[in-house]
Amino acid sequence: MPFMHPMAALALLIFLGFLVNIPLGYVRQNYEKFSFGWYFYIHISIPLIIFLRVKSGFSWHYIPLTIGGAICGQIVGGRTKRRKIRELQSAADNEKPL
Repeated sequence: MPFMHPMAALALLIFLGFLVNIPLGYVRQNYEKFSFGWYFYIHISIPLIIFLRVKSGFSWHYIPLTIGGAICGQIVGGRTKRRKIRELQSAADNEKPL
């Protein structure tokens, strides 16, 4: 991204990695831990992040930052799904007749 300041481009790249991984972390919660689907939704965004990093002109030294953004997105998506499940379960428990 030659038209953008390098630090702004890096921040945008990390933020995109974060945003892409929120829905993936949300969907990942539907799968048993360490199953194929669980691994799939964790790793499917990595090629996109690599492509964007290379096209932006950043070297391999920035991999930990971009992966960190992806991990944060996975955590936010997973927590959102777990919170929604908890809320639905408590709403169902409250609707049961005594």
